[in-house]
Amino acid sequence: MSEDGQDPGEVLNAVGPRLRALRKQRNATLSGLSETTGISVSTLSRLEAGQRKPTLELLLALARAYQVPLDELVGAPPIGDPRLHPKPFVRQGRTYLPLTRRPGGVRAYKIVLPPEQHAELPELRVHEGYEWLYVLSGQLRLRLAEHDVVLQPGEVAEFDTHVPHWFGNAGQPVCELLALFGPQGERFHVRARPAS
Repeated sequence: MSEDGQDPGEVLNAVGPRLRALRKQRNATLSGLSETTGISVSTLSRLEAGQRKPTLELLLALARAYQVPLDELVGAPPIGDPRLHPKPFVRQGRTYLPLTRRPGGVRAYKIVLPPEQHAELPELRVHEGYEWLYVLSGQLRLRLAEHDVVLQPGEVAEFDTHVPHWFGNAGQPVCELLALFGPQGERFHVRARPAS
């Protein structure tokens, strides 16, 4: 049994009738399909009759010819609901909305920071990990060792959390940011198009 509870043998057995139905629906002939895909007529006929097991190479050629996703040819079950339903939690007046489900590895959060009430500068902290911050709205103050910077919406910071650091709201309105936190040594990679 596969993870979705389907027997792989049953899935493969259903491919032939699905291929035949799709070909009839498109008013295609075996010989025409053979010319388009480069698959012999006898192989196509045996696939449709269930006398030949479909291979990935054959299915990819047929999916291209019919211009359908491979999932449709094999009758893959629909993907479950991809939406996250985060349960926010509050720590030291900050609201955290988890955006990842799995424990361990990189974790993502949306963080809502109220205006800071500190009369003095907060203590810098260190811990295991690597952090990436992206400001959505408001202003974020980041103290990182000797650096003290204010990030505006659309700006990003990335740092090793062994470096003494603190971040908080730098202005009056609420500050919202996305934060990615990873285990020590797990850096974040941003892909960008090369400069032309």
